[in-house]
Amino acid sequence: MTLWTAAEAAAATGGRTQGGWAVTGLSIDTRTLEAGDMFVALKAARDGHDFVAQALEKGAGAALVSRIPEGVPADAPLLIVDDVQAGLEALGRASRARSQAKVVAVTGSVGKTSTKEMLARMLSDQGRTHAAVASYNNHWGVPLTLARMPRETEFAVIEIGMNHPGEIAPLALQARPHVAMVTTVAAVHLEAFEDVEGIAREKAAIMQGLEPGGVAVLNADIAEAQVLRDAASDLGAAARWFGGSAGDYTLHSASIKGEETVARATAGGRAVELHIQSLGAHFAMNALGALACAEALGADPARAVESLALWSPVKGRGVRETIRLDSGEVTLLDDSYNANPTSMAAALAVLAATPGAGRRIAYAGDMKELGPQEAELHAGLADLEAVEGIDKIHCIGPLMQALHDALPEGKRGGWYHSSTEAVPGLAGEIKGGDIVLAKGSLSMGLAKIVDGIREMGHSGRK
Repeated sequence: MTLWTAAEAAAATGGRTQGGWAVTGLSIDTRTLEAGDMFVALKAARDGHDFVAQALEKGAGAALVSRIPEGVPADAPLLIVDDVQAGLEALGRASRARSQAKVVAVTGSVGKTSTKEMLARMLSDQGRTHAAVASYNNHWGVPLTLARMPRETEFAVIEIGMNHPGEIAPLALQARPHVAMVTTVAAVHLEAFEDVEGIAREKAAIMQGLEPGGVAVLNADIAEAQVLRDAASDLGAAARWFGGSAGDYTLHSASIKGEETVARATAGGRAVELHIQSLGAHFAMNALGALACAEALGADPARAVESLALWSPVKGRGVRETIRLDSGEVTLLDDSYNANPTSMAAALAVLAATPGAGRRIAYAGDMKELGPQEAELHAGLADLEAVEGIDKIHCIGPLMQALHDALPEGKRGGWYHSSTEAVPGLAGEIKGGDIVLAKGSLSMGLAKIVDGIREMGHSGRK
């Protein structure tokens, strides 16, 4: 189905076109480009113009460029603009303007992607739903998601992230959500902010994009809740609160039962039981917030709860697997995609609470972008209650040296400069019956630990 015609794209961007083409999608990567896509020649680590010829050879329907690249025929199907990033943003705004979809935008220090995926699963059974792929939540990810939105979309789920002050509001104004959610506020990206309250103000900026009559879904349990409350009040946004201390969507309990988390809550005055196919109270919190968003969008909450039970986490974000070794089965908790103090604490709590008779072992990698407090925040993990229920914590990275030094000797595993150094010792550290967590910032490559454990046996993903 046609997403953009040459005439529509030119009108949206103010650019000029070559040829009377039409495209069915957008791509920024020739490795994943599909025939019929418009290739967007963004400048990142490499200049996308260097790959336009390759994209056209692979079947791209057109390319969005600021110049005709070398090796590309003069009559190639192109949309030529002054600036490719600005052109992509213009396509995103035009797509949003022509859409009748009900839009929800999600931000937060932790849980954005899993909450986005929960919402997409909840809404997809009630209407044609479009959502960001992976963690496409930055200055190019948000407009790309919007520009990819099919005309017939009924629900859209947009993820919005940030690294520095001033990033969220412009993205929220592009998305123009009817509902905006803040999952939580935590000590993340502290090197770019003075304190956590500054992070809360930046997260609250998502409400600046709300459509008239829009609803803000906010976490009542965080210390910075008043910052969110004040922002909602200043912007005239209706607020719905979720959490253990919330009056609107109240979480009463969350417990691990077998391979799922079961939460009991009150949602809009109704008792509900949420079944989540991932382990941890933090997933229960985000699921409750997602339910509040779905209801605010006009979705049937009972059907949303049923759909939630069919959701499962994406790779590296809490996926649970069984690895079969000669000595027995190992339970692997793959949470290797990212880490900060809040999500690390939650993951360690999940490890400690996971049922099983074997040992509980963690491979913990550096948590990045924490600023001057980084050593203190790493060492502070040793004081978590969950550590009592963990047998051994292996530490990976220069920053995790602080945790290694702070751990009780009996719980202190190895310290490794990198994940690569830790992999050869996995077979000697892990045996049948163990429950193993791998978690760290993406740049620490904890996925190598996960892959190393998988290679020890035959994996059966759950």
